Amino acid sequence: MVEPWLLDAAAAYNRHSLEQRDGYRGLILLPVTHLGTILDWAFHSLPDEILVGFDPMMDSPHSEDVDQMFTGDDYRSGLHQGEGFILGEPHLVNRGDSYSVHHIPEEWVDEVFAADRGGRGGRFTHWLHTHPNAVAIPSGADADAAQWTAGVDMILGIQFTPEGPLPWFDNVEGVRRPLNPEEAAKRVDDMKPNGRRGWARVRHSREQRSVLGRAPTGHRIHGLELIAFHRTGVGINVVLVDDNGRPIGIDH
Repeated sequence: MVEPWLLDAAAAYNRHSLEQRDGYRGLILLPVTHLGTILDWAFHSLPDEILVGFDPMMDSPHSEDVDQMFTGDDYRSGLHQGEGFILGEPHLVNRGDSYSVHHIPEEWVDEVFAADRGGRGGRFTHWLHTHPNAVAIPSGADADAAQWTAGVDMILGIQFTPEGPLPWFDNVEGVRRPLNPEEAAKRVDDMKPNGRRGWARVRHSREQRSVLGRAPTGHRIHGLELIAFHRTGVGINVVLVDDNGRPIGIDH
């Protein structure tokens, strides 16, 4: 079951995806249940990065009306493999620092073609990795790894404290896409101190940044970002959908 805070965040995110559709060359549909699974893995792994692989669900094409709604003037068909199909089940492939996370463990490598697939050497069409305490903007290493991606690459940025050796880094140029529960924040902001706790509780004060919740590792989560890009460097519009492939929070 998807947490209410994530549904709120997905609705706000999708509204921005709709408003900014003219600026994207491609479109992918990510089930919000899969995103919930990825966030759980990411929060259990802090402060490490994780790498997640996907294949498209070839029996679940995009609905034509969804494609029409979320594609704009810059959209170009035929950009990547898996285009037009909803992303399938995520697979946790690796965990580590920014240097090691893109190197796939042997059990995930398709040995027949590994030599032709770069450092990842993996068998998945699409990839997502996290940026602990860094914005969701591709680094040089990310761009290099993406050259071997047949589909698209996604980045999930996570801002948290205590920062340890990884202070929040946002001095990067690029388009940022927050994934934060605006509606949940508005509701909970008016609650008394003894109100319900957890991921729907968002605290505001002059002394403390907003807190979306606390990870199992003890880290306080202050913000999330999610973007997708193609190896050519162009942005891919991400839409978060329900189990039927319908955009969360969008009036159809």
